[in-house]
Amino acid sequence: MNALMATKITQQDKDETKLVRHAITDVDAFAELYRRHLTRVYRYHMAHIGNVKDAEDLTSQTFMAVLEGIRSFRGSGSFAAWIMGIASKKRLMFFRRNGSRPEIPLDAALQYPSPDLPTDKAANRRLQLESVSRALRQISPDRSEAIILTFFGGLSNVEAGRVLNKSEAAVKMLVSRGLQDLRERTSLALEVER
Repeated sequence: MNALMATKITQQDKDETKLVRHAITDVDAFAELYRRHLTRVYRYHMAHIGNVKDAEDLTSQTFMAVLEGIRSFRGSGSFAAWIMGIASKKRLMFFRRNGSRPEIPLDAALQYPSPDLPTDKAANRRLQLESVSRALRQISPDRSEAIILTFFGGLSNVEAGRVLNKSEAAVKMLVSRGLQDLRERTSLALEVER
């Protein structure tokens, strides 16, 4: 593991690691982790699958795997990255089981509300992402996955790097190049707030 990545563990990650330890034996602690990460996991699956039923099923499967494997979380990185790694594995298993990857409208992933955005900002973001969703299917899978993890999954570049087994710099480059690809395919001027 990259030493720089290991030093970027935040206080929030430390607090969440304590919550994870409690969640091993405390249902309420696990429920809190579920509430904190439900939106990001659902949006991630919805962005890839595009089908509400399958996204809900994969989200349930992800959290069942989290519950079964929570003792294996070591706290060396964020819990968000760990859980998104599980979500990624569940997604890959879904595609292997069902054959090919579907062509999907990613704007459906935005139907799950984000309580932390004011209505006007949420509407603006939705309009931008509807245009982006069409173009996202046309760029390289690595760039698309990095963008989905950071924007739909809400992960930082460091956290996305843990999921993708890439450095923070590599993820930053994938996102940057992916956004450039998207700019070329859309009329929007996208801004990255990372």
